[in-house]
Amino acid sequence: MNILIKPIITEKATKDAEDRNVFGFVVNPKANKVEIKKAVEAAYGVSVEKVRTMNVRPDRKTRYTKTGVQTGKTNAYKKAIVQVAEGDTIDFYSNI
Repeated sequence: MNILIKPIITEKATKDAEDRNVFGFVVNPKANKVEIKKAVEAAYGVSVEKVRTMNVRPDRKTRYTKTGVQTGKTNAYKKAIVQVAEGDTIDFYSNI
């Protein structure tokens, strides 16, 4: 089971990474905090202090068109917020 799907790179996540040493990841919905901690430590070589998770609900949208009402939704996913130890950092932009 692949635990880490992709890092979250937004303005808010980048600011948290610079100021508080906190990084965000989209993770497998079945993964728990212990598995996420081990996966981040193995993939990036840092020591993780704290892991917080949340399930993000799908956004539902409705459009009214000539052919009728079109409904849709985005995918639900699980997000992990990882606090790494002081002095450690994760560089998402390095080409390794």
